[in-house]
Amino acid sequence: MIKVTLKDGKVLELDAPISAEEVAKKISMGLYKNALAAKINGEVKDLFTIIDKDCTLEILTFEDEGGREALRHTAAHIMAQAVKRLYPDVKLAIGPSIENGFYYDFDADFPITPEMLESIEKEMEKIVKEDYKLERFELSRDEAIKYMQDRNETYKVELIGDIPEGETISFYKQGEFVDLCAGPHVPSTGKVKAFKLLNVAGAYWRGNEKNKMLQRIYGTAFPKKSELEEYLNLLEEAKKRDHRKLGKELEIFAIMEEGPGFPFFLPKGMVIRNELENFWRQEHQKRGYKEIKTPIILNESLWHRSGHWDHYKENMYFTKIDEQDFAVKPMNCPGGILVYKSQMHSYRELPLRLGELGLVHRHEISGALHGLMRVRCFTQDDAHIFMLPSQIKDEVLGVINFIDYVYKLFGFEYHVELSTRPENSMGSDEDWEHATNSLIEALNAAGLEYKVNEGDGAFYGPKIDFHLKDCLGRTWQCGTIQLDFQMPERFDLYYIGEDGEKHRPVMIHRVIFGSIERFIGILIEHYAGAFPTWLAPVQVKILPVTDRANEYAKEIEEKLKEMNVRAESDLRNEKIGYKIREAQLQKVPYMIILGDKEVENRNISLRSRKEGDLGAMKFEAFAARIREEIDKKISNI
Repeated sequence: MIKVTLKDGKVLELDAPISAEEVAKKISMGLYKNALAAKINGEVKDLFTIIDKDCTLEILTFEDEGGREALRHTAAHIMAQAVKRLYPDVKLAIGPSIENGFYYDFDADFPITPEMLESIEKEMEKIVKEDYKLERFELSRDEAIKYMQDRNETYKVELIGDIPEGETISFYKQGEFVDLCAGPHVPSTGKVKAFKLLNVAGAYWRGNEKNKMLQRIYGTAFPKKSELEEYLNLLEEAKKRDHRKLGKELEIFAIMEEGPGFPFFLPKGMVIRNELENFWRQEHQKRGYKEIKTPIILNESLWHRSGHWDHYKENMYFTKIDEQDFAVKPMNCPGGILVYKSQMHSYRELPLRLGELGLVHRHEISGALHGLMRVRCFTQDDAHIFMLPSQIKDEVLGVINFIDYVYKLFGFEYHVELSTRPENSMGSDEDWEHATNSLIEALNAAGLEYKVNEGDGAFYGPKIDFHLKDCLGRTWQCGTIQLDFQMPERFDLYYIGEDGEKHRPVMIHRVIFGSIERFIGILIEHYAGAFPTWLAPVQVKILPVTDRANEYAKEIEEKLKEMNVRAESDLRNEKIGYKIREAQLQKVPYMIILGDKEVENRNISLRSRKEGDLGAMKFEAFAARIREEIDKKISNI
């Protein structure tokens, strides 16, 4: 008798070995129809995997990450099969599932055009209709190499050569198409009911710019056409909100060819940036943080001592000063540590919270650069907290509550992930266990649900990551809390305890925005450029209908500026409709329209970006309204 423990804890007893798909049928026909893959003893497998011994089993549908990945991975194979049918000489590289879709890299001696994508899609439809079963088989290393050499698939031969000795080399077959693949996949091509090829981009083989540039076709797939249509509508909305497009239209930032990956902030962008940084400073002061500033360039020996050299040197920039080697900092931690170390500390001073808006530089390959989201220099809103071991839980809780406050202010929902010890870590088992348990205790005390990412922590300690959810449902990893027992040891940090002896402090690394630049990019897309009044580069546009109202417009502008409201008058000899339209395109929160009537009555006619025409009112009433919006940082998107 084979005992299968299901997700809900129920135990299913099998008389003989059967496939996971057959087990799904035994559970319910509804589950069987929607099943895409199976999680057996915690590992995602094909549904045709035979259950021949006691195990835990979870049947995965599109609602589960493993199910989505299996469906989209199969869609990538269907696309590759279609490409090989239409263009037999094209060579295959790799084709994984990715978040929200899949891609496949091809080596073709001709450019793949949008028109070709339509032909490929039509061929894919045939393959789906043909409903080929996916079959898995294994070969020895020599057999696998010969198999792919015979098909002139040179990239696959290279991949096989990199598979470690003793590891299984598996292939998947659907109809005439065979691909080197670890799987898993859905049972048949007919399961991929809805798909769309999205675009073609260049991609270096293995992400290395020294290698050949391949052509990458991106696509997405869903089990239902309605879900695909919903996603494509979302993509259209995302295009309209693209921060690169809006950043240019709204004059927020620019990327120049003289500085790829190094963004230029324009005057309006600096308003947003300064507002965010001022908000950051005010909130940190309230919570007992002290602000510091550390150098951008520090001696190379520091990075060896911190351990960053072993983990970051490929992404660092270097220079020589007075015949000594220096590095441009890729992160702020060592600088914060040196500030702590520069003075003696008593246990009475702890926790010591040091905050820094620190500019860091990290090398990214040119193909990975993306507006403000992926750059080569950015400002991290770092803080390093030095504390007693007994203060860990309270300090982590304090940071969690701080992050929660900030994200809710901007209208973001979020989810939390806990990342544990990676393979290339520093420190003892005891330290890692203590650190991880401390984070778990704080998360539980905060009442937060969290997902565990095994082995995804920083090299010096476990971490909590906060993933923002924007108005389009996309997630962005921004906030991080990392507990660190290693750096205080490496830098011989200490405080004088109540007993008069030296003791080792515990350290927290944390960011809230993550990167100021990236956070601004996220906000541009989240708000579609229509920032809340407190963040808007121009908060009020004053629009006189005729020249007769110009003096009154200047008077209103002056009053608003005295209130520290960012106001501009449009005194051009243009029609009022044109002026209103232009202010709307610039997404200004408020427009004050002044005609002869307003001048005569000494009042204003108000128009809101959100609510439209609000009619006539006294200036004082509007002044009170906008002052409250700015002071309370009310979201009026």
